[in-house]
Amino acid sequence: MEFVSIVIGSKSDYGVMQECAKILEKFDVPYEMIISSAHRSPERTKKYVLDAESRGAQLFIAAAGMAAHLAGAIAAMSTKPVIGIPMAGGALDGLDALLSTVQMPSGMPVATVAIGKSGAINSAYMAMQVLALKDKELAEKLKEDRVMKAKNVELDSAQIEHLLPR
Repeated sequence: MEFVSIVIGSKSDYGVMQECAKILEKFDVPYEMIISSAHRSPERTKKYVLDAESRGAQLFIAAAGMAAHLAGAIAAMSTKPVIGIPMAGGALDGLDALLSTVQMPSGMPVATVAIGKSGAINSAYMAMQVLALKDKELAEKLKEDRVMKAKNVELDSAQIEHLLPR
């Protein structure tokens, strides 16, 4: 079975990463989530990545804060796409994580999204866009979602347009 693998660096990231999981669930995309650290449990991370690939992981979403080497460590172990989510926290409130995630050496790509909740949500959408390259049903669901987002903007605007001077 094909699935998305979500790896989070610590339990403190779980609340934010539930937002990613909710989006995948909404679109019926199978996923699994584990906690594993590039620094505190490197052997566990390596073992998990290799096992997940053998069981059908199509891509990895990695969330970590501060030094944020988790996405890069996974990219070094796998040729599957890796999406990195820098998490807020620490002295620099996520800027350090952003810089660590986005500055990968040539040949070790990590797609990096926004810090925190927006990044968690966007990582789910990006993962689904990759999967939709060979899944027409998922591609249609994503198109329908975009149409609904546009309609919601119009509905939201209609609620306030009466306040504008004519």
